[in-house]
Amino acid sequence: MATFNKRGYRAPKEKEEKLDNNYIENLNVDAKDSATAKAFDTLDETASRTEDFVQKNQKYILGLLGAIALLTIGYLLYQRFIAEPKQDDAADQLFVAQQNFQKAVDGDAKADSLFNLVLKGSEGKFGVVKIAEEYSGTDAGNLANYYAGIAYLNTGKYDEAIKSLEKFSSKDEVLSTLAIGAIGDAYSQKNQAKEALSYYVKAANAKKNELTTPRFLLKAGKTALALGNKADALKYFTDIKENYENTPEGLSVDGLIGMAQ
Repeated sequence: MATFNKRGYRAPKEKEEKLDNNYIENLNVDAKDSATAKAFDTLDETASRTEDFVQKNQKYILGLLGAIALLTIGYLLYQRFIAEPKQDDAADQLFVAQQNFQKAVDGDAKADSLFNLVLKGSEGKFGVVKIAEEYSGTDAGNLANYYAGIAYLNTGKYDEAIKSLEKFSSKDEVLSTLAIGAIGDAYSQKNQAKEALSYYVKAANAKKNELTTPRFLLKAGKTALALGNKADALKYFTDIKENYENTPEGLSVDGLIGMAQ
């Protein structure tokens, strides 16, 4: 049986299923809500564990916090009522010794007596030896070691000088270098030239400047020359000539260079 398409006839389209946009949005929201819920659940679990830990260890935690507080308060009280007054007291004790020390190094005719006063004390104040012992840990106590070392050095007590100077430390470049060089002087006075040379070289290399460097290069050169080490002596003297020519040491080093050649 023949079939005919009617003019204008169109095959019916399959019915399209429309998706409910609200349904899609609801699905997305539900997914987000689910992820958020999981995150909150995790946070709740973590918080719960933290609370349990705190409750179980409350005594230990409070004890630790209390200990930290006590240490902090103790440190502040120590600084306020012990360390600071001790610094002030030490500086007061050192003042007279400093005055006597300055007079002695300036060439006072009574230098030996003044150095002894520096060591032993005068005018009701401690000498630097006792200040270094009684006020160790303070700036004045540290500086007292330097004064003691130089005073011992100038009164012929070289072993004591070395011990005191080795206890001294300073961030001041010149003063720390002078202390190292003074140890070299003490060894030189003890006729221990090799030890003296090592300290002179150390002092010369400590901090390069036109005050201490040429001074200890010169001492190193003279000591090396006395030990028969002409090559080393020439090296030290040449360093002065080339780098510190306008210093007092540089102006007088030519003759020593000739001796070392």
